[in-house]
Amino acid sequence: MTSAASTVQERLQQLGITLPPVALPAAAYVPFVRTGNLVFLSGHIAKKDGKTWVGQLGKDTDTATGKAAARAIAIDLMGTLQAAVGDLSKVTRIVKLMSLVNSTPDFTEHHLVTNGASELFVEVFGPEVGAHARSAFGVAQIPTGACVEIELIAEVRA
Repeated sequence: MTSAASTVQERLQQLGITLPPVALPAAAYVPFVRTGNLVFLSGHIAKKDGKTWVGQLGKDTDTATGKAAARAIAIDLMGTLQAAVGDLSKVTRIVKLMSLVNSTPDFTEHHLVTNGASELFVEVFGPEVGAHARSAFGVAQIPTGACVEIELIAEVRA
């Protein structure tokens, strides 16, 4: 039987995903906080080619592009989560995502944008660990003009 560590790593390899190192905070906060068996990851903004993925959904960015940005954030979040716990096999549950979508007042597909992250977590961790609660909000702006920002709460083994 395959261990959880190799399963997560194998899935990442199959998907062609290399996890990035933890990004340095751009303000007065830390990238993650662990308390007991919970790890809280600070919001990660969308990046493309190492730069902020700028855009506003409903104006100059479409839902499919926003979904791709959310997927890219999920990869960054996994890199931070790995740094927080040392090994993604220690993750017992992705508990909750909160997604902020930089959008016009009439844009209503925040949930579809956020699926880019949600679907990847299920694909990498499987439905028992990767399925999670979540919120998806439309906001007037995100730091540095990013199109999407997502934070995460995970449960981990000691």
